[in-house]
Amino acid sequence: MITVHHLNDSRSQRVLWLLEELGLPYEVKRYQRDAKTMLAPPELKAIHPLGKSPVVDDGDIRVAETGAIVDYLVETHGRGKLAPPSGTEAGRRYRYWLHYAEGSAMPPLLLKLVFSQLPKRAPGLVRPLVNSIAGKAQSGFIDPQLQAHIDFWEAELTAHPWFAGGAFSAADIMMSFPIEAGATRIFGFDRRPKLKAFLEAIHARPAYQRALERGGPYSYA
Repeated sequence: MITVHHLNDSRSQRVLWLLEELGLPYEVKRYQRDAKTMLAPPELKAIHPLGKSPVVDDGDIRVAETGAIVDYLVETHGRGKLAPPSGTEAGRRYRYWLHYAEGSAMPPLLLKLVFSQLPKRAPGLVRPLVNSIAGKAQSGFIDPQLQAHIDFWEAELTAHPWFAGGAFSAADIMMSFPIEAGATRIFGFDRRPKLKAFLEAIHARPAYQRALERGGPYSYA
């Protein structure tokens, strides 16, 4: 039996969705973020030294990092589903987007989150200064980066119905988290019709909805 160590409002929701798409049996071990810090609970450090989620146990095999988990599950249990054949253009696109989702898309989104929270956490006396610095960092560097990324996503989904090409794949599952997060953090996201259509399409998938039932409340859905 596959066990998913699942943190609420996290990347691990994608793993539950993938398992539902593949029709694999699994169990969910839930962990809740600290209500004040929004950090994962210390219990996760007993599972992985970094205390991060997702982590998957498949018998005696333990896999961490979402991209590595997706790769492992598709390769080990996919039976040819959700991944185009290697050596094809679709296969190359699939590999690119599978790794781009965390390697390139998430860092500016994380910076946006951090810099938007800094003024709220700063002591009162220095809050105006922190607010000014955070604002300049966002407007001068982070926001232009995010605009470039969503322009890129919109263009790719204009050229192809799904990120790997003509068929839905695990690359779309990987890309769901940065796109869902981007919809809440990036100015002008609502003016990207292909991205809006992508979100509507994935949210309508029965496997996505079943994963929400298994994983519990998810702010980005």
